[in-house]
Amino acid sequence: MGHVKADRGDFSQGSIPRAIMRLALPMTLAQLVNILYSIVDRIYLGHMPGAEHLALTGVGLTIPVIQIIISVAALCGTGGGPLFAIARGKGDDEEAERIMGNTFVVLLILGVVMTAAVIIFKEPVLYLFGASRDTYPFAAEYMSIYSLGTIFVMFSQGMNPFINAQGFGRTGMMTVAIGAMVNITLDPLFIFLLGMGVRGAALATLIAQFCSATWVMRFITGKKALLHLKMANMKLQAGRVRRILTLGLAGFFMNLTTSLTQIICNVTLQRYGGDLYVGIMTVINSLREVIAMPIQGMMNGSTPVLGFNLGAGKPARVRSAIKFFVSSTTIYAAVMWALVMLLPGTLIRIFSSETDLIAAGVPAVRIYFGLFVFMSMQMAAQGVFLGLGRSKNAIFFSLLRKAIIAAPLTIILPLLGMGTNGVFYAEAASQLIGGIACFGTMYLVVYRRLRESRGL
Repeated sequence: MGHVKADRGDFSQGSIPRAIMRLALPMTLAQLVNILYSIVDRIYLGHMPGAEHLALTGVGLTIPVIQIIISVAALCGTGGGPLFAIARGKGDDEEAERIMGNTFVVLLILGVVMTAAVIIFKEPVLYLFGASRDTYPFAAEYMSIYSLGTIFVMFSQGMNPFINAQGFGRTGMMTVAIGAMVNITLDPLFIFLLGMGVRGAALATLIAQFCSATWVMRFITGKKALLHLKMANMKLQAGRVRRILTLGLAGFFMNLTTSLTQIICNVTLQRYGGDLYVGIMTVINSLREVIAMPIQGMMNGSTPVLGFNLGAGKPARVRSAIKFFVSSTTIYAAVMWALVMLLPGTLIRIFSSETDLIAAGVPAVRIYFGLFVFMSMQMAAQGVFLGLGRSKNAIFFSLLRKAIIAAPLTIILPLLGMGTNGVFYAEAASQLIGGIACFGTMYLVVYRRLRESRGL
């Protein structure tokens, strides 16, 4: 049995808000920089001369594929990370390192499988996901190059939680900061100066992902880490892998259901509105990624604190962490909702100055984000479930909002005469119902029990 090392990784002492923010602030910045990987590509391509909205739409069609890749990384990272934190809270550093080693091997295996799958099935998948003859060439160019960096995405996304769970929030931030800065620098060089267009955007992203993965691997195998990735801990143990993947299913389904719903949205919008509305959906997804990013950062900063204090047997501190996490994210969501409602046109122009896209996009943005506060409540509640190892709750509510509510409504509402607006109303309805159900359940089965000292 090991022991919890030094102040940096011990979340059982001191101020809960300070412990969360010490991780959340750099991790929020990391999320912002991470978003810039794809957002910057879309901004540049949306203003690329001669392509109108087709290049933007084409790259937007790859979002579900990329999201699936990230989902597989999350399957390991959001499973191994909290288990790693809980083991450290119990003082079992040896088991924590075995969890890290097993997670790495599973990521390696899945990364190879995903790379092969994308290369082999690229064309039918992109057409299935809503590509047209005009947008497919742009989507295929981007995906062909991006897929070669799949293994780098797996390592940077899936192993970074083990840096954060040791209290190195700034180092975790640098994982994506380094890659994003490389991407931002290379994008205009490759896209415009070298005239590579979409291929240039994908190549810049590939190089950036390699830099991020290299940073992660150097740190978790180096001297500065409290716990290390070691060959001796890479022998897979069935029970341990099962626990990692079972808990990771929550993060996997959270990302996968978003991807599957996006596919249905793209196909439906292609049918009722054509490439223009698929382009509008690309802009909306880009805005959602940026706006939801601080909530995700707070979630990533809170889960190690929640898991550590649960493992250390400190229910009062777990409850304090939940209260701070939920209240701060809800206030932030309310502010961002007001901003989107007031300035939708200005936000759309960041990605495209095309008149038709802006005119059709303004009402779509207002509908889609109309009940965003409730979506933030669900994200916060699911973060609590993840941090405390309650994978079944997190998985259920991921499926409820996206697969059970949003996906069917995305198909049904347009058929009822709502056309393209039906797609955006479906999202708003899922935010309301899913947010209330998830948050209410978290309060009853977690927060109230902690208050009554009944345990979990």
